[in-house]
Amino acid sequence: MVAVMNLYPAKLLIAEGELVMVGGRPGTIVEVLGLETVLVSDYESGKTKIVPIAEVKPYKRVAKVALDLDSLERGRLEIARRRLECIHPLLKKGRTRDDVEMRAEELGLHPSTLYEWLKVYESSKLLSSLASSRRSDKGTKRLAAEVEQIVEEVIESEYLTRQKKTGAYVCREVRRRCAESGLTPPHSNTIRKRLKSISGYKAMLKREGAKAAREKYCEIKGEFPGADWPLACVQIDHTRLDIVLVDDIHRLPIDRPWITLAIDVFSRMVTGFHISFDPPSSVSVGLCLSQSILPKEKWLAERGVEGVWPCFGVPATIHVDNAKEFRGDALQLVCEQYGIGLEWRPVGRPNFGATVERIFRTLGGQVQSLPGTTFSNVQVRGQYDSEGEAVFTLSEFETWLTVQIVQVYHLENHSALNMAPIEKYKQGVLGDGNCVGSGVPDVIVDEEKLLLDFLPYVERTIQQYGVAVDKVYYMHDVLRRWINAPDPNNQKLKRKFKFRRDPRDISVLWFFDPEVETYYPIPYRDTSRPPINVWELRKAKKRLVDAGRKGIDEDQVFEALSRMREMEESAGKETKKARRARQRRAMGIGATKRRVKVEAFPPEMEVEWEELEDLKPFNDLDDR
Repeated sequence: MVAVMNLYPAKLLIAEGELVMVGGRPGTIVEVLGLETVLVSDYESGKTKIVPIAEVKPYKRVAKVALDLDSLERGRLEIARRRLECIHPLLKKGRTRDDVEMRAEELGLHPSTLYEWLKVYESSKLLSSLASSRRSDKGTKRLAAEVEQIVEEVIESEYLTRQKKTGAYVCREVRRRCAESGLTPPHSNTIRKRLKSISGYKAMLKREGAKAAREKYCEIKGEFPGADWPLACVQIDHTRLDIVLVDDIHRLPIDRPWITLAIDVFSRMVTGFHISFDPPSSVSVGLCLSQSILPKEKWLAERGVEGVWPCFGVPATIHVDNAKEFRGDALQLVCEQYGIGLEWRPVGRPNFGATVERIFRTLGGQVQSLPGTTFSNVQVRGQYDSEGEAVFTLSEFETWLTVQIVQVYHLENHSALNMAPIEKYKQGVLGDGNCVGSGVPDVIVDEEKLLLDFLPYVERTIQQYGVAVDKVYYMHDVLRRWINAPDPNNQKLKRKFKFRRDPRDISVLWFFDPEVETYYPIPYRDTSRPPINVWELRKAKKRLVDAGRKGIDEDQVFEALSRMREMEESAGKETKKARRARQRRAMGIGATKRRVKVEAFPPEMEVEWEELEDLKPFNDLDDR
């Protein structure tokens, strides 16, 4: 059978009185003892014991929620966004009935409606949980799609502009455009409610500019605006490290690695990082951010590193520079799903990136003491043979860096804080005599789902042969019911589905089934094919094109890959490029194997599979 992603609550609340599971037995959290442990009372025996937070599980499974934001229709996604804007001011500790009633009056809604949205959102902390169900509008009146489009266009082009046109003007313009299109216009009150549901910050940002919005809505405390508690703001950036690493087999020099690092601005704690020989990309950002959010106990154990790294949980905001890897729609969408604010560094304000750049300098100074360092420039390096002295493999350096962060940097006094980062973090989470802590962050329960959410995706139709991505074919029985499925919005077109893949190992696609809202791993159609990464695939296809080959099919691609790998093996001791390719392949496949085990096709599919072989040759297939 194929593996299936379980439907657990998106987050586990770590707080007194919460029902949980420990070792398969129900219990209640009696007390939060710190960043790593809680005191739990067994539900049946009443006995209490201290339990690591990493071993605490949700009390029970919950009803399905929209697990994949990408799968929502545009209308449902907009509904979810508007509802979140409505309840956003109420998502705070100490919320009172008066607060809810005042907000309801502002929006022209009943307080019970807001309470219902708050209950749904706070149980999962996912934007998609606020989307209306597909059948919830049965028997009620809604705006027609054409009218909805006109309303949205008028709000964007007329209301959310520096001209600051009034609500009355928007109502008149909607009526005018509807009349021109022969449509029945909505009531003015409907449009006014829509305008009230727009967040004050967004309205002022569009109508009066960023400076006015910051001054009114972004109170500045300390050196960085908004970083007033742990995980309030996490900065992410990249740099190339000043050290040459070697390959695992011959231990000969490969290249300098890149690091993508996340740091909590409030405490200066490193919340996560990702090291690779590949330049910064949306993949490195996603892997860094997912590690930042997840607990680190397993990570430390796998590398044999002693110490504590108590940073986990979804940040309120991530702060990044304006590089293209931070500007993709996929990253913005997944940040919306998990309630993460995505902010870019203001142009001309370099001090906003000073926190993460400072730790790069700190770690860079430590790296320059290691064998294989390239130092900061040629003059400092002098006659030092960086490649000749290199000894660290990428995995060994990753372990060294983890030790440096956990056992040194987090524990040393930070001049800007006048205390160690880990003490500042504990103070912010647990509080002290002078301030109330923010509380232990919620734990993401479905780690696999989180990792998948941050991977890039492609959209494909499902054919009789399965799915084709970059001349490679994938198939599994779970796809059969969707073969040639029509688009629900246009029966003349075939429906496209989203498939996620890890560029480091593309032997598996992850298919999100929109009906059961579950991820399924889809293997190669020909399961005898070896795992490859996307860079190898591109190189093989380029090699075939350069050789004048036309009508390239899957067989030709894998034949070219086989020849390339044989050449790499024979040239491994001579070229850094060959060693880098082999190292990239080994680390990518290893990371994927740790995450998922995809079983072979079930026996009952074998007869059907033989029938599908008639679909060759591959160049006759749709390779969209």
